[in-house]
Amino acid sequence: MSLLDSISPTAHERWMQHALTLAQRAAGEDEVPVGAVIVRDGEVVGEGWNRPIHGNDPTAHAEIIAMRAAGEALGNYRLGGCLLYVTLEPCVMCAGAMIHARIDGLVYGAPDPKAGAVDSVYQVLTDNGLNHQVPWLGRVLADECAALLRDFFRARR
Repeated sequence: MSLLDSISPTAHERWMQHALTLAQRAAGEDEVPVGAVIVRDGEVVGEGWNRPIHGNDPTAHAEIIAMRAAGEALGNYRLGGCLLYVTLEPCVMCAGAMIHARIDGLVYGAPDPKAGAVDSVYQVLTDNGLNHQVPWLGRVLADECAALLRDFFRARR
């Protein structure tokens, strides 16, 4: 049984709601509203929201910022025992970083049909050619996560 399976659906929704709150912070900064939280043993060890525009940093995705914070908090670049919750299906860069960090599970909200690297376009996290696979659960609070993104982009058109 994976770490993902040991967490109740209610807990997954609670952590995704936390990630949604972080995504709203990104929207408040005129960044694409994506939020991420990393949980270990029922405690937040890292969190982040999209900030590539703010920091002129193409790698400043919510997941990367959350993994950096978790690594700092835990004193280790390996994030075993951690689950990452993010409001949008991760891209190739973020999926690759999760593999390198040895994240033990991913829960994402809205699918990304144009750049998703978990299930929609690519299946990076479960590629048997890589040295680590990350179990995942998708579409948790997907409607809420997608609505936040849709409303953000609608307001800018």
